[in-house]
Amino acid sequence: MQVFNQKKITIIAGHYGSGKTTAAVHYALRLRRVCAPVALCDMDIVNPYFRTADFAGLLAQNDVELISSPFANTNVEMPWAPTDALRLFDDARLTGVIDLGGDDSGALALGRYTARLQGREDVAMLLTVNACRPLTRNTASLLQVCRSIETAVHLPFTGLANTTNLGRETTANIITESFPLLRALRRALQLPVAFTAVRQGLALDLPEDMGERLEIRHLGNRFQL
Repeated sequence: MQVFNQKKITIIAGHYGSGKTTAAVHYALRLRRVCAPVALCDMDIVNPYFRTADFAGLLAQNDVELISSPFANTNVEMPWAPTDALRLFDDARLTGVIDLGGDDSGALALGRYTARLQGREDVAMLLTVNACRPLTRNTASLLQVCRSIETAVHLPFTGLANTTNLGRETTANIITESFPLLRALRRALQLPVAFTAVRQGLALDLPEDMGERLEIRHLGNRFQL
């Protein structure tokens, strides 16, 4: 059994507030069901105290290693890049998910590792798309986000991830309404939709072209997705 065309390293990147972190956490949890060891690396050097540490307990309970800032969930605002991330590239046994900082400025953290990633067939980079976010509601704005991140990290996106949500207010209809945007972006970029994130218990018939269902069971402290 594989997970969304499983790769050794999956980079999940996109606009701020797109639901990227929640999706990365659940992607790592799903990976852990089929392989070990698995690590989730929070590579946000802009707001290292802000995100994946909300899920630290959940990840530990499911035997997923979290590589993140020691200042996570504190009041210390100190830019940080995880030197432990090198293990994602050097340890052949380790399957890794990278939660990349929002937009091109946050994505710069991955630039130091570009030489280790270029040309590898076992690396995927997914662009998260939340059709509910004001700044990413059309194809033109999403193409701009895509190109700016690709330029910052010197790597191409290999797929899309539909993370459309309004937190706990998300309905099946809200996700369904995102499909035309995803299809337009898919045509523009010639990239497949790897998965659509769907909150647990939400009844939704997912079209084949919207990828697989990534079930979201835990929303974290900030209630995204």
